[in-house]
Amino acid sequence: MRPSRTDGATLRSGNPSLDALVPRVREFLAHDVAAYVMFGRPVRGYRSPDTPSIWIRDHSDMLRGAKYWERDMKSAVDHFAEMQSEAGWLFDYFTMTPEKVPCEKENWAKYVRVPVEADVEYRFVKAVFLAWQATGDDRWMKGMIPRMEKALLYVTTDPWRWDRRRRLVKRGYTIDTWDFDYTAGRHPWLNFRVDERTYWGIMHGDSSGYYEAFLNLAAMHVQAGNGAAASRWRKFAAAFRARANRASFNGRFYRHRVPITPVEIPGVDAEAQLTISNPMAINRGMATHPMALSIIEEYRRRGAANRFAADWVSVDPPFPAGIFGEPKLVPGSYCNGGLMPLVGGELARAALEHGREAYGVAQLLRYEELTRGNETYLWYFPDGRPSSIETSTSPDASPTDGWGSTSMLFALMEGLAGVVDASSLYRDVRLSPRWAAAGCEDVSLSLAYAASGAGVAYRYAHDAPKSTIVLGLRARAAVSLHLLLPAGARPRSLRVNGRPVRHAETHVEESTYLDAAFPVRGKAELIVHYDAAK
Repeated sequence: MRPSRTDGATLRSGNPSLDALVPRVREFLAHDVAAYVMFGRPVRGYRSPDTPSIWIRDHSDMLRGAKYWERDMKSAVDHFAEMQSEAGWLFDYFTMTPEKVPCEKENWAKYVRVPVEADVEYRFVKAVFLAWQATGDDRWMKGMIPRMEKALLYVTTDPWRWDRRRRLVKRGYTIDTWDFDYTAGRHPWLNFRVDERTYWGIMHGDSSGYYEAFLNLAAMHVQAGNGAAASRWRKFAAAFRARANRASFNGRFYRHRVPITPVEIPGVDAEAQLTISNPMAINRGMATHPMALSIIEEYRRRGAANRFAADWVSVDPPFPAGIFGEPKLVPGSYCNGGLMPLVGGELARAALEHGREAYGVAQLLRYEELTRGNETYLWYFPDGRPSSIETSTSPDASPTDGWGSTSMLFALMEGLAGVVDASSLYRDVRLSPRWAAAGCEDVSLSLAYAASGAGVAYRYAHDAPKSTIVLGLRARAAVSLHLLLPAGARPRSLRVNGRPVRHAETHVEESTYLDAAFPVRGKAELIVHYDAAK
């Protein structure tokens, strides 16, 4: 399907709070574009508002929302690929804007790789995958495969990145996925480099990110006709996942780190720390369903026990003030215990997928409350106060955070509206409308990639007195339907364009779904009859 190119995402759900999120996030993103001419070539990407630079981590995550409106999905990815080292590693970011004003005045081309970072290569693979999905450019994607293979080979062999005994990715003692490590006094400020005194360990966010990257690369190999390579990466991913889960899951959530170099920080119970990448591990597919439920409950429990303004804590318990070398990094601030919409969106998506749909909807509504002034911040204090220039570690902090807002849009569109592109150009769609969890009975949704026009649209109408759900669908796709039914209901029949279609009743915790698979070649009317709860 190729809908209008004027707007790639529209939603009318009847709930004004949910509907408001779409144009609001789009507006935030409009302020987060960075555009440069790098050695004669225009490059356009997305940045966090606290920096003028295009970081691969920010850009790759933000593409999950920007893909609906952004036509240039490839130029930033191309530039990162062009600057890849012979060894396989990639830069964290590039810029042509002076960063440390007023000290730095030079507007030269600047490229940086933070040595302690271990996540850069998986984020590059994710950026390629998202750009390929939105453009459908198979030829371009095939040309990127050697770059991705080289990046992942580097990570899984280099002594700075790969722990040969555990066969997992390692890094220094950073706060989850952040880019500075515990100094123990070996550097007067934030430490970004690796040396003979680095405190090595396994951080679960790297594991889940690489697990997803291995599977994304396998999917691209399939499209490229490389069946043997796809099978090899899927096999590698499965073994990697098993090792990572054994090493890092502590029975309730993913422990912050598995130490390789022994270290103890006074006042820190590392085994108790719940950190940023836990909900990401669910959405990246590394966590099993029971693990996912346990992690979601841990966030809910800690949010209630600590009376947080939202359950989106970055690290709990936080680290003592100043031990990473930055005086502003006090408990409850930034990545040291601040509340992050980035975490909240991932948590919402995870809850919607794993039978905690009402909790997922509640996170979206809480975010809408926080952003009604058309401002959104990378982090908030535990009592809900937004960060500020005075309290942030960056002097450029501004209220248009695209990292967290696109995480929320990701949860809204792929979790609640339930439209997931399982390949590219919406040719293979997992369709999981969960509007029953939000009490929405008449919903219109249209999604399209601005880069190609490929998209999906539907009209969802629930007639409770008649125990019927009608879904008018526009797509050209193989559709896997996973439709949430009202509480206590059981599916009785499914008709697609008047013809009966076999379906199954499945359960995700207390939630009941109707599952079916069928092709759609333009338009389809789905009519579901169910038996209501008695």
